[in-house]
Amino acid sequence: MYRKTEDFLADWEHESKSTLRVLDALTDASLGQAVMPGCRSLGQLAWHLALTLGEMMSHAGLSVEGPGHEAPVPSQVAVIRETYRVGAEAVAEQVRRSWPDSMLPSTVPMYGQEWRRGDVLDALIKHEAHHRGQMTVLMRQAGLKVPGIYGPAKEEWAAMNMPAPW
Repeated sequence: MYRKTEDFLADWEHESKSTLRVLDALTDASLGQAVMPGCRSLGQLAWHLALTLGEMMSHAGLSVEGPGHEAPVPSQVAVIRETYRVGAEAVAEQVRRSWPDSMLPSTVPMYGQEWRRGDVLDALIKHEAHHRGQMTVLMRQAGLKVPGIYGPAKEEWAAMNMPAPW
């Protein structure tokens, strides 16, 4: 659970920028890549991350504008990226403006339960990391270059003239 808004905002800056780097590596042609039929495609995962910003934060009482959760997946990465970018900036602004440290321990109704606001922020960060990880696997299957998030990716090790440590 986050206890200080500034701690979340520092993490959010890194996580949202990392998600944007992953989105930047996608191509329109790659959006249909899925591990198997019936599973979310790369485009569906990317769009889910963009839509969750407004959906999750609205449940928590913050106003983050964006398409509704029923909005169809765009066929252009640029649309997904811009929707995500605008939403991610709005999350930071809304948290900064509306949730001082003193509010983070208080609860809000979330998905049939009561969650502390600090836990909502923690869940948002973990949600990003989880689906971004799924996306990187699909990106490799689609033949895309995967950006390093918490350290160098395979291609980044090679660019440093170093063997990947695995």
